[in-house]
Amino acid sequence: MMQNVGTRAAAAVAGILLAALLTGVSGAAQPDTGAPHVVVQTELGDIEIEVDTARAPVTAANFLKYVDLKHYDGGTFHRTVKMNNQPDNQIKIEVIQAGVNPDRAKDGFPPIALERTNKTGLLHKDGAVSMARSTADTATSGFFICINDQPSLDFGGQRNADGQGFAAFGRVVRGMDVVRRIQQAPNTDAQRLTPPIKIIAVVRR
Repeated sequence: MMQNVGTRAAAAVAGILLAALLTGVSGAAQPDTGAPHVVVQTELGDIEIEVDTARAPVTAANFLKYVDLKHYDGGTFHRTVKMNNQPDNQIKIEVIQAGVNPDRAKDGFPPIALERTNKTGLLHKDGAVSMARSTADTATSGFFICINDQPSLDFGGQRNADGQGFAAFGRVVRGMDVVRRIQQAPNTDAQRLTPPIKIIAVVRR
């Protein structure tokens, strides 16, 4: 009788330890990063973006400021770059680009410093979200989303002649089908979407 009790007790302890182990493994497999999520509501559907405030703090804070002050509400995805509409570029990319509501264009904030990918580690992979710019340290509110991996947009890449790359600050976690639909929308003026795809609102989840 005592042996049976001891066996049952040992089995119970083993079961508890196994459950704890499995819980720990499950938690490690799907960590909660705590990063803010933003939903871009467009006329073609929603795109959810995870904003990396830890690795790209300057760029992420700038983007979230425009989000929180509703600058993107009523904005558009106005540019689509496909393999067949950039004849003058030796190095080709695939992105869609968005901007603020034109009525808010004069309410923008000063340009931010470029957070280079060799410092942040945030590369321009499929679904990466990054800031548009001309020269270094000129990004304001325009952002783009990568379709497929775009290493030429990383630091050292040659899509931009200065080789400094662009500042990725997040990634699409839901809605890449919407991103691809926007990219394939008709455009009749070089890379300009005609008509542009309307952004209804951009909100924190």
